[in-house]
Amino acid sequence: MKIVIGEGSCGIAAGAEKVYKALAAVQDGFELGITGCIGMCFLEPIADIYNEKGLLLKRLVRVTPEDAPRIAQAVKEGDLASLGDLAIKDEDAEFLSKQTRIALRHCGLIDPEDIGSYTAGDGYKAIAKVLKEYTPEQVIEEIKTSGLAGRGGAGFPTWFKWDAARKSPGDEKYLICNADEGDPGAFMDRAVIESDPHSLIEGMLIAAYAIGASKAFVYVRAEYPLAILRLKKAIKDAEAHNILGKNILGSDFSLELRIKAGAGAFVCGEETALIESLEGSRGMPRLKPPFPAQKGYINKPSNINNVETFANVAWIINNGGEAFAAMGTETSKGTKVFALTGKIRRGGLVEIPMGLTLREVIFGIGGGIRDGKKFKAVQMGGPSGGCIPESLLDTVIDYKALSATGAIMGSGGMVVMDENTCMVNMAKFFLDFTTKESCGKCVPCRIGTKRMHEILDRITSGRGVPEDIDKLETLCTGIKDGALCGLGQTAPNPVLTTLKYFRDEYEAHINEKRCPAKECAGLRRYRIDKEACRGCTLCARKCPVGAISGSVKQPHEIDPEKCIRCGACFDVCRFGAVVCE
Repeated sequence: MKIVIGEGSCGIAAGAEKVYKALAAVQDGFELGITGCIGMCFLEPIADIYNEKGLLLKRLVRVTPEDAPRIAQAVKEGDLASLGDLAIKDEDAEFLSKQTRIALRHCGLIDPEDIGSYTAGDGYKAIAKVLKEYTPEQVIEEIKTSGLAGRGGAGFPTWFKWDAARKSPGDEKYLICNADEGDPGAFMDRAVIESDPHSLIEGMLIAAYAIGASKAFVYVRAEYPLAILRLKKAIKDAEAHNILGKNILGSDFSLELRIKAGAGAFVCGEETALIESLEGSRGMPRLKPPFPAQKGYINKPSNINNVETFANVAWIINNGGEAFAAMGTETSKGTKVFALTGKIRRGGLVEIPMGLTLREVIFGIGGGIRDGKKFKAVQMGGPSGGCIPESLLDTVIDYKALSATGAIMGSGGMVVMDENTCMVNMAKFFLDFTTKESCGKCVPCRIGTKRMHEILDRITSGRGVPEDIDKLETLCTGIKDGALCGLGQTAPNPVLTTLKYFRDEYEAHINEKRCPAKECAGLRRYRIDKEACRGCTLCARKCPVGAISGSVKQPHEIDPEKCIRCGACFDVCRFGAVVCE
C-alpha cells in the first residue's frame, strides 16, 4: 500500500509536513509519497491510502501527527475500517463528486515533483501529438473550436490572441504566462503550479508552437515560493527529458522557458504592466493599441495567457475542441475554476462547467453558510468585481450573465458573506486594496479611488452625509470612463454593486448612524440589559476606559460618552447581558 499526503500550501499550513514526518518515523511495509492540493482545503491535512494498483482505498482528513502510529498499524494489518473516525464523510466527499475537473484534473492525484507521475497518465502526449500531426494553424483552429476564453478575467477568445501573435510580422516572438494572481481570496493559479506544474508547461509548449515563439516566461509572484520551487524542478526535469530546450522530442521546434518572480504588485496582473515589469521597469500599463500581439515584450510580438488557460490546452488537444465546447453555455464554453472562500462550510478549489448557478456552487458544493448564519452576498471577481445578493443566487455562471449583475467572472475569486457582513465596510475593504495597488499613472485611478475610499471611511465611522451617495456614484462613473487600465476601470464595481443591491445599508449608516450588521466599530452602541446582568463586575474590570459602573451583584450600566466601542465588555460577558446595537 501507499500513503500519499497532500502538500499544497494549504495542507502544509495545516500541518501536512508534520504528518508526513510522523508517518515516516513509523513507516513499515508501505510507501509514502506526496501530492498537491486536491482542493478540499477545509479538510486539510489529507492522507490518501492507495493499493498496489493505484486504487484509492481510504481518504483520511484532518489528520494529525498523533494519528500516525495507528494509521501505520491499520495499513500494516489491512484494517482500514478502524480508521473510520478519520475517514472523509459522505457529505464532504460531495465537494469533489459534484465537480468536473479539467484544469485541475491532476491536482491532488499526482506527485508534482515527479515528471514520471505526470507522464504515467496522459502527460506530454498532447505536445507529442501536436508536433507530429498538427500545423500551428490547425492548433489554433482546435482551440477556436473549443471556445476556450482567457481565464485571467477578461474572457477574451484564446484562439484570437494566438492567431494575432502568429500573424504579426517578426522573426522573434514571445510567450508569457501571467501567474501574478493577486485578488484577495484567490489561489487558483498557485494551486495549479504547486500541484501540476507540468500541465502548465505542456500548455505553454503547445501555445508557443502555435504562435511561433522560441522563448517563454512564467511571471509568478514571489509570494508563491512553493509554486516557484516546484515549477523550477519541473522545468529542469522537462529539459532533461528533451521536452523543453532544443529540438523538442526530435522535432524542429525549440523552446526556452524561464521564470520571472514578480514583486507582488496587483497592477502587474494587467498584461502591459506585466510586460513593463518583465523588462525591468516599474509595472505600469501602456496605452493600447498597439496590443502585445503587435508590440509586446521588448517590442516583439507576444502572447499572454494565465495559468488556468494554459492548464486546459493539453486536455483540449487530447480530447478534441468539440468535447470542451460541449460543456458550458452558448457563450461561455468549458469549465471554470473558483476559489470558494469566506463564510462557507466547505471552502477550497472548485471546478465546474459554465452554466451552473451560484446557488448550486455555494449551497450544493460549498455546503452553504457555516455556523447556521444566513447568506447575504457573494463577491465575484475580487476587488475588480461586484457583490451579488441573495435574490440573484440563481444567476448562471457565465461571462454574460455575471456581467449583467454588475459583477464579473474575474480570475475566479468567490468570496461568500453572511448576515454579519457590512456591505459598506466590504466595499471600503476592496477600495482600500485598489487604492493602495494603483500604479499612479492616471489621475482617475490615482486620485479618484482615494477620494472614494475617504468617503466610505467617513460613512463607516458615522460621519457620512446624504450627499455622499451621489458623490460616490459620480466618482464611479468618472473613474470607469477615464482610467487607463482594467484596475481603475473596474475598481468602482464593489461600490456600484453594493449601492445597487444594499443601498439601505448606506442610508442606515448615513441617516441613522447605525450599522445593520453591527460590524463598523464607529457605529456600534453597547448597553447592558439590567435583567440579565448578574453584577459579576467582569465587564467593568475589562473596560479599558472605565466606562462601566455598578456594584457587585447589582446591574451595571455603560456611560455612552466614555465608551470607545471596543467590544471588550461584549466579549467577556458570560450571561449575554451586554447588548450590541
